[in-house]
Amino acid sequence: MSSVVESLSCFVRSSIGKKILVAATGLVLVLFVLGHMIGNLLAFAGPDAINAYGHLLQTSLHGGGVWIARLGLLAAVVVHVVATISLTRQSRAARPDAYGRQKAQVSGRAARTMIWSGLTLLCFIVFHLMHFTVRNIENFGGPDYEVVLDGEKMHNVYKMVVVGFSHVGVSAFYILSMVLLYGHLSHGVSSLFQTLGLATYRSERIFKAIGHAYALLILVGNCSIPLAVLAGVLK
Repeated sequence: MSSVVESLSCFVRSSIGKKILVAATGLVLVLFVLGHMIGNLLAFAGPDAINAYGHLLQTSLHGGGVWIARLGLLAAVVVHVVATISLTRQSRAARPDAYGRQKAQVSGRAARTMIWSGLTLLCFIVFHLMHFTVRNIENFGGPDYEVVLDGEKMHNVYKMVVVGFSHVGVSAFYILSMVLLYGHLSHGVSSLFQTLGLATYRSERIFKAIGHAYALLILVGNCSIPLAVLAGVLK
């Protein structure tokens, strides 16, 4: 058993192991963002659609499903960040020449931009969870936020979304965060193919275009919800 653990530890510490971890966790997060957006867009299908969707998430596996997903996503984020930082340091250490220093300067500028936008996104995630999940920023509980669908009482997710995004400041912060997420996703999705070793000189532009297209899809889809609330389309 110890030999298996030692082999696994050596694999994780290796460059290839880190690349696989970054790619695997990145893929998990990319798919989650897409699924989360599709679920939120059910608001355009009407209150019953998104309320039933929210109720399904909260009651799956007797309420344990949503917590399994949250803990899994948290683990994916931690592993992704740690492995990415470690891989970047290892890559810089392997290029001590002038070319490496020049690349490090360029990477440094990009990294600083990603760090600040990443910190803003982290603040947004915390705020978003406190706002719509923990619900301790605004009171989305009580009888006013209960609805009966098919004879079953459930949380009125539709009303929560409309009321939450009715605040201009909240919607503006959400849209700004989605713009920053666009930058992360466009770079992350294209880098995913490079990390897996699938990107070549000829296909690099194609994968970059895929990254931008995917990020644009997420940006438009997510921003459409607060904009629709502010415009009175969702009310």
